Amino acid sequence: MDVRVIFIGVDLAKKVAGYLGLIDAMKKLKRLSVIIPTAIGSVFLGNLQPALALGWVWNYSATGVEASGTLTTSETPDDMGFFMITDIMGTRNGETITGLHPTGTSIPGNEPFIVDNMISLAPEQLTSSGLGFSTSGGNFINVFFADFLAPPGFFEVFSAPPFIPGFENLGPEDSELPVSFSATIVPAAAVPESASTFPLLALGLFGVGSVILRNIKQ
Repeated sequence: MDVRVIFIGVDLAKKVAGYLGLIDAMKKLKRLSVIIPTAIGSVFLGNLQPALALGWVWNYSATGVEASGTLTTSETPDDMGFFMITDIMGTRNGETITGLHPTGTSIPGNEPFIVDNMISLAPEQLTSSGLGFSTSGGNFINVFFADFLAPPGFFEVFSAPPFIPGFENLGPEDSELPVSFSATIVPAAAVPESASTFPLLALGLFGVGSVILRNIKQ
């Protein structure tokens, strides 16, 4: 066979291979043109949007009782104008508040009255079910608005160990007192969490780079 024919055949094979490689590269580039904007968009839009929550400051007091702190609620109220409380922080008589009591349950020793953990900007602010929380001393508190009394007002049920089921079994260590309650929204609480944006953005861009490299190697 003529040597020139062999060289021509090899050269043609290289050109064909190069052409096919170009087509494959163009396909990958087209695929990446969809992946990259989507990934980067997810990083920016997922982390730069404002937190969908509101912050509140609250306090209440009575003879021998001082409590105050912050609340986190849903961003929008329900049809009755009440916001759902999702978190609570603060202190009561020097004891740290350790958590919100589960919605739809009773604090120990105050059965069968359940808490709904709702709050509003209306004068009554709390419902007759009210807000429930626990403290570092192992105690439980239910603050509510007694709209069924004349005159209506805010009350605190304080329940301490040992817990005997049933509100009628409140012991000398427990109490139910009228209190003065107040809570207001803190506008700055709805500001986007910019402090955490850049680390998350870097992590997201690292993920984008990984996607690009994986697609190029395929």
